[in-house]
Amino acid sequence: MRQIVPLPAFKDNYIWLMHDGRNALVVDPGEAAPVMDFIAQHDLTLAAVLITHHHADHVGGLAALAPQCPVYGPVHEAISGVTHTLREPDEISIPELALTLQVLDVPGHTRGHIAYYAPGVLFCGDTLFSAGCGRIFEGTPAQLFDSLNKLAALPDDTQVFCTHEYTLANLAFAQAAEPENPARDQWLAECTDRRRSGKPTLPSSIAREKAINPFLRPLSESVQSSLASRLEQPVNNALSAFTALREWKNTF
Repeated sequence: MRQIVPLPAFKDNYIWLMHDGRNALVVDPGEAAPVMDFIAQHDLTLAAVLITHHHADHVGGLAALAPQCPVYGPVHEAISGVTHTLREPDEISIPELALTLQVLDVPGHTRGHIAYYAPGVLFCGDTLFSAGCGRIFEGTPAQLFDSLNKLAALPDDTQVFCTHEYTLANLAFAQAAEPENPARDQWLAECTDRRRSGKPTLPSSIAREKAINPFLRPLSESVQSSLASRLEQPVNNALSAFTALREWKNTF
């Protein structure tokens, strides 16, 4: 039986570790110590490392971890320590965990960002967050919008394992961007309770994000009303609305 556990790192990162009691894989190890400690404590063997993009808080642990196992990462980003470069529609097999993962190209946050999907599981790095999305550092609004729509098209029951505990801050923006959303308000109450208890708000799910994430809902009536009020004019299409939302969030 595979389990997925969050290993806190830095201020608000999660390194996701999947294991079956014997073997493990990790996603975006920004630092090695949490991974090495967990593996030692649970007598696990590290079978693979998955990298979604090149930012230091996602790859900083590779120097210590990479010699132990294969390291998978995006073909369009130069990342020291990656042994197998990937692009959509590649698939990778982790036989130690009886797991096959589909690679999805999801540029926008960075030029070559990828995600990893298996039925029920999405490791999406910094592309999709609960109630939010990544900043646009190297890509374009159109690229990130397309990437988010690609992820939103996955099955509703897909669990979303993003890599930052940004949920409460994202929900504060979501309240401003889409004031009328009871599902979002319910998720805010639940996440507030979780954080007060020291628990992660993640994973989320595709179904939940489609219901509460304004970046997946740019044409909802409430979002459209907020943008029209802010910009003093209506926003006439989904990409323009998404772009305006992302620019608003940058300074929120």
